[in-house]
Amino acid sequence: MINLKKVGLTALAGSLAAVTAHAGELSVTGSANVTYVTKSGDNTAQSLGHDKDVKFSGSGELDNGWTFNIFTLSKDDLTVSSTGTIITMGSLGSIGVGSGGGTNINGAYDEAIPTAYEENSDAGGQGAANYVGSYADGNGVTYAFPAMEMMGATITGGLDYSFQGGSDSPNDGGAVARSHTWGNAYGLGLTVAYDALSVGAFVSERENKNPDALTTVEDEFTGSWNVKYSAGPVSLGYSEFYIGSGLNNTTNAGTTTAAKTVGTSSGIFDGDMFSIAFNVNDDLSISYSEMTATHDSQMNVANSTAQRADVDEKHESLQAAYSMGAMSVKAYTTEITNPNFDEDAATLTKNEIALGLSF
Repeated sequence: MINLKKVGLTALAGSLAAVTAHAGELSVTGSANVTYVTKSGDNTAQSLGHDKDVKFSGSGELDNGWTFNIFTLSKDDLTVSSTGTIITMGSLGSIGVGSGGGTNINGAYDEAIPTAYEENSDAGGQGAANYVGSYADGNGVTYAFPAMEMMGATITGGLDYSFQGGSDSPNDGGAVARSHTWGNAYGLGLTVAYDALSVGAFVSERENKNPDALTTVEDEFTGSWNVKYSAGPVSLGYSEFYIGSGLNNTTNAGTTTAAKTVGTSSGIFDGDMFSIAFNVNDDLSISYSEMTATHDSQMNVANSTAQRADVDEKHESLQAAYSMGAMSVKAYTTEITNPNFDEDAATLTKNEIALGLSF
């Protein structure tokens, strides 16, 4: 007599073994950071900060050789900071969906200069360059081109596309609120690297629906290009950026003595940045960088000098980083002249020292 129960259990065991053989892997990493910050130029006191980040990462391989990677980064209160799901399709490149900037192309082009610790925008002000492409990487998909070799050079890049620019991806099955102001958005970036030299460019556009027929607006446009060169322990970087809000004249946009906000103030924000970074040894690195952005109101009202005047916001940053295995000590001092494009604002200086522990 055939023992059907035994046969069934044997078949189930074989099935589970097959599934296990193709299962992905899950890992957990994290970090704890303690920061000491002092600032001058605004109403702030000395402060000690503390945060803990935990990252869950998973990976696996499909039968056709494609691979997938997923991650979720949680903050102190266990809320989600950023997430991403990426499928790598061999010679076809990769495609990803995420939230909180979990997948994007623009992140490689907004402040694309080498620094030892943080981007210049971390210290405050507007940090206009950081805005480039930032509204095209949520509620949509990111496609990364496969690396291509041509005449000794390597070409990389990709495309960000958002169904509604400025909205982040909702939870599974969820839907974001409809925007009557902003439509879809896209960003396209390309980088060509040859030995120690690389040149990159990025453009992004966001649809402005212009619901009010009496208001003249255009689509928002941002773009940047950069060049980087490494010679032994020294790295050099230079970048230029442009941000056109496409908005009609907004409050305070025509004066140099009031704050402006990149993305919501009319006019054009453009500028450049450069840096030099030096790896003293395997553990210690230092850098110096500058970023200058100019706000041009584009108002050009007759007989009004104030409404034609430009105002600059300048960041100067000196940084250092030292690592000792799982521990690192990083610091910067950054000075911002005319923060928020306001000539009446006091010069802002921020000093930060951070102790990081990773596991």
